[in-house]
Amino acid sequence: MSILVAEILGTMLMILLGNGVVANVVLNGTKGNGSGWIVITTGWALAVFVGVIVAGPFSGAHLNPAVTIALATAGKLSWGLVPEYIAGELIGAMLGAFLVWLIYKDHFKATDDEGGKLACFSTGPAIKNSFSNMVSEIIGTFVLIFVILYLAGPSIDLIGDIDASAVIGLGSLGAIPVAFLVWAIGLSLGGTTGYAINPARDLGPRIMHAILPVKGSSDWGYAWIPIVGPVVGSVLAALLYVALL
Repeated sequence: MSILVAEILGTMLMILLGNGVVANVVLNGTKGNGSGWIVITTGWALAVFVGVIVAGPFSGAHLNPAVTIALATAGKLSWGLVPEYIAGELIGAMLGAFLVWLIYKDHFKATDDEGGKLACFSTGPAIKNSFSNMVSEIIGTFVLIFVILYLAGPSIDLIGDIDASAVIGLGSLGAIPVAFLVWAIGLSLGGTTGYAINPARDLGPRIMHAILPVKGSSDWGYAWIPIVGPVVGSVLAALLYVALL
């Protein structure tokens, strides 16, 4: 259970349950069809809870490149470990998206709405406006990272190389506070872009949407926003945290 394996498994479970709840709500013929935004945001919060439970003791359960980059920016994680974390997060996100497709395969076939099917993989704006969409992702991720850094507190000291068993990132918080934080962001700020707030969460499943036999565009023209926005938001949150210290 290395950092890489822990991040793969944790992120895979998070995407399986997170994108799984979207599929249950959006796709035709499911038991949860049409159950709405409250179900989606709750399902995503619980998905984060499950991912953190599994990966937390081994990698700190970043499950999100924005978290990894923020911790490195704040001096709480060696930059040398960043590639391993991000690789695990992206691989896990792709595996989780594949499992969602496998489970809901018949329902994807029964659904004609191409936008709805893409929503089961990646995020998209309610109103397409690159500037506004970018601002939404920056602010949503800023809230996520800024609160995480304060919940983690000054007790974690991860400067330099660390042991794989060290408790870092989200794992230092415990799963419940993180789940409530993601739930709050989804309920309050998620209505504009679907609150990616996680580059791997959006990019990995979008790649799988392009690979798997799912009809419709993967909307690569929008894909850069849920990558750049969360990275910018995470760096701003980390810099403000350091400045305030």
